[in-house]
Formats: sequence, C-alpha cells, structure tokens
Amino acid sequence: MQVVRKATSRSPTVTFWGAAQAVTGSMHMVEWADERFLLDCGLVMGWGSEAQLRNRFFPFAPASISAVLLSHAHVDHCGNLPNLVRQGFTGPILCTPATRDLLGIMLADSARIHENEAHVADVIACPEEFTERPLFTGKDVRRTIEQCVTIPYDEPHEFAPGVMVRFVDAGHLLGSAMIALRFNGPGKERRLTFTGDLGRPSLGFLRPPAPMPPADLILCESTYGGRLHQSLEELSAKLKQVVALTFDRNGKVLIPAFSLGRTQIVVHYLRRWMAEGKIPHVPIYIDSPLAAAISEVHDRYPECLQAPSSEFLRIPLRNDPSRSGIRKNSDSPIHFIRDRREARDISVRREACILVASGGMCEAGRIINHFEHNLDDPRNSVVLVSYQAPGSLGRKLLERGPTVTFRGRRWNKWADVVDLNGFSGHADQGDLLRFFEPLKGSAPRVRLVHGDLQHAEALAESLRIRGFTDLEIPRREDTVTLA
Repeated sequence: MQVVRKATSRSPTVTFWGAAQAVTGSMHMVEWADERFLLDCGLVMGWGSEAQLRNRFFPFAPASISAVLLSHAHVDHCGNLPNLVRQGFTGPILCTPATRDLLGIMLADSARIHENEAHVADVIACPEEFTERPLFTGKDVRRTIEQCVTIPYDEPHEFAPGVMVRFVDAGHLLGSAMIALRFNGPGKERRLTFTGDLGRPSLGFLRPPAPMPPADLILCESTYGGRLHQSLEELSAKLKQVVALTFDRNGKVLIPAFSLGRTQIVVHYLRRWMAEGKIPHVPIYIDSPLAAAISEVHDRYPECLQAPSSEFLRIPLRNDPSRSGIRKNSDSPIHFIRDRREARDISVRREACILVASGGMCEAGRIINHFEHNLDDPRNSVVLVSYQAPGSLGRKLLERGPTVTFRGRRWNKWADVVDLNGFSGHADQGDLLRFFEPLKGSAPRVRLVHGDLQHAEALAESLRIRGFTDLEIPRREDTVTLA
C-alpha cells in the first residue's frame, strides 16, 4: 500500500483517494502550505478483499491529517472516520449540527456490525489479516463524536491559518452540505467547492439545495449523470395503482428502504398522498429501530425541512399502552416497531398495510424476515425504492424467474415486484446541469467524482457542450493543483 509523504505546497492540491470513477468511499485529500486535510472519509462498500484492504489501510499517515471536513452522514462519506481516529487522527471533524447528530447513530450501528463480522470471521477462521480486530469499535465511535466541531450553514469558519470553510445546504440529506473553501495566502486568493452529494430541488422534502458556490475548482458528484428520475406524478400514480390492487387482495405492500434518508422520504410521501386522497388510509409500519432514531433527529431540525414536510414527517413518538414494543403516534397511521416479536406478529397477520423495513437492497436488514412470511403470497407486493446493485437480492427480485434464494433456501416469487426509482435524494442529469448554469461565465475547472465512469462521462459531455472545457474525471490517486 502506497504511503503519501507530507509535502509543503504553495498552491493547494487535491488528491483523489476515493469515489473516483466509483460511487463509494468518498475521500479527497487537500494539501496546502503545511496543512493536510480530508474532504470526507467514507467506507468503500463491497464484499471483496480489495474493499476490506482499502477500508483498513489508509494511503497516508492518519496522524498527519490536521482536519476532516464532512459533507454528510451517509456511511460512504463518513463511515471510516472511527478507523482514522483509531489509527492516530486527533484533529477536528467539521460538520453541520444535524450531521453530527446523525453521525453518532450511523457510526454506532456500523461499529456493531464490524464487531459482529470480526467475531464471525474469527469463528470460521477467515484469513488472518481480517480477523485481528474489527475495523473499529464503539469506543472509537465515541472518540470520533468527541472530535466533531459543528458549524451552522453559511457561517464562515477559519479552521487552519489562511483557510476558511463555509457549509452550504446541499439538500441531499438532513444536514448535508456543499463545502466551500477559500485559501488566502501569498499571491491570489483561491477557491475550491466540493459538492458532496447534491439533492433534488423538486423533491419537496428537505429544503432545496442552495446555489453552487463559485470557485476556481469544483469537485462535483456525478452519481446520476445521464439519467433522469421518475417525476412525483409518475410515482404517486404508480404507487396508487400498486396499493389499490394489493389492498383489494387484502395484502401487504412491503417496501425495503435504507434507514437514513430513503425511509424518511418514502414515509413523507406515503402520508402526504394519504392526506391528499391519492392512496387509501391504512397503517404504515416501520420496522427499523435505526430509522426510528433517525426520524427523531429529523424532528429536532424542522428548519431543514420544507414546510409541508414538517406537517407530514414530524412524528412525536409516544408509548402506545395497547401494544408493547410499538411506538405509535395517535394522530397518524405510522407505527414504529422496535421489538422483533411484534414485527413477526405484524408480518404473519392478515392485514392490509404498508410495511417499510430496513434493507434497501434486500441483502440484510429486517426486510428479510418479512420476505420469509410474505414473498410467496400472491396477495402481496414488493415495492423497491432504492438502487439495486448487480447480484443483490433486490436485483434478483427484478429479474425474470419464478424463484429467488436467500437464507439457504429457494422461495417462490409470487408477490408482485415493482420498481419505483424516483425517490432518490440525488440530483439527476437535469438537476446537475441547472446547478452549473449560473457558473458558465466564470468557466471554473471541474472534476467529476462519485459516479461510475459511464455516468460521469455522460454528464461531462453535456457540461463541455455548455462551455466547461477544463473538465476531467479523475482516477484514484490522481492529483489536481489550484494554480
């Protein structure tokens, strides 16, 4: 593994160590003068040995990093922070207040998973390099949260000599931010904007993203380059049809969803469309303790939500004396399930309902428990609202074939399977081009990150046509200088 030496630079440089021609492991290192800091420190998501090696070993000395600037709390952007701390990083982690609150929840959950995986690997005698210890522990997470320094949106903050940072609302996730940097040194001022993940202005859940801060160099995500999302009108019409057909059969609508971001968006629109009469009023069960905790964080930051979202999403969790294990809001059809026994009771009960459960790609999470009782029942429907990676159970559900295999046995795929991909919190091709429109006259340098090569190239082609000619799609280990 290559180790980068600390260098003194008169002009700021950026080295791309993650999410370069890929959508995982976001991590870019900025060097200027005697300072070295990271933009994000995310986990590389995957099951192979390469992903494990990249997560476990950094291509630089963690103790040499003076600060981390964090765009948001998705684990592909923040998930390796406790490992960085464990290996010697002691500097501040700068983020918005909402990101810090979500960070504690997400990293604690990741620590539990890593500790469990390390224990299982030790039991089944996996290769030695992966059984020494978990990637990080709960203790590392607590130290990580202690190093967080929160900065509200739009308040400039000098975190290193001559380096100012400003967090700008990215509208992608609660607390998500574009990171605008200004370097004041000998010669001219230099500016760098890192978009993190950009949200969708038309989604109507979080506040819309702010304008992209002008800069000499822009590092922009390209996740949905070349692609357009389904409109909200298409989503509501399709979901209305699915729900009506399923409830006519007295069946359940099962929705696998990631606990952070996607669950909150989906629940918001389910409640909104029920209130507008677009889908029937039925109970909504959310089987994800993690999503329950995350929804409580949303309740603390109503100013980050659009006004209608506050009305439909804010859920004061009260104990319901009639049903232990379920937390229920008396004036809404939403029930948060926290007990596995209650989840099983609802799963086997013959009741028309919508059941949102953790496990966006159906590879893990509580959705698997519900599939065991409901996937082979033709009364039910499965609505997939997240990207389904090749090889995942979710992708196999979408493919032709009468059966799927999980938990060591083959199951009949008799429930209807519907793909609704319009709930994504990422900007699509049209959104991204509109973000760049006000910057055409300044002709900044652009580097596209956080996108598979084909999608980054599709966005790059459209941006070049619009006059952004100094544009590249960096590979891992590439470096660019703010000359």
